[in-house]
Amino acid sequence: MTDEFSKMFKALMDQSQEMAKAFNPALETFRVKGFEDLIPTMSKDFMEMAFGRTFNREGLDAKTRLLVTIAALTVLGAQADSQLKLTIRHALQAGAKKREIAEVIYQMSMFGGLPAMTRALEIAQSVFDGTDDKE
Repeated sequence: MTDEFSKMFKALMDQSQEMAKAFNPALETFRVKGFEDLIPTMSKDFMEMAFGRTFNREGLDAKTRLLVTIAALTVLGAQADSQLKLTIRHALQAGAKKREIAEVIYQMSMFGGLPAMTRALEIAQSVFDGTDDKE
């Protein structure tokens, strides 16, 4: 990394932190745990517009795109807990059934292993039960 690039990257990070603080003062004391609570669930119409029609107008709809994202986050394991909670909430909002979400997670046991699958199922169950915000 060149010195000029380092300076540019630092300026970008500083600017991002200032913008985040202006957007939400609570971000000044940001914690990774509970990150998903900072972002409310988007409406089904917005998710379809943003994830379904914008990225690939003739391709996957928002529900399918979110199920694929759940698969990827399941394989990533514990490092993606917050993102997985949020994505499961969005998938439900986009019309995914609990059974479909569970099936996607089960399928990922072949790629991420049983511990990753088990953790993802626990997270999914906490979202389904509405207890995921109480950790």
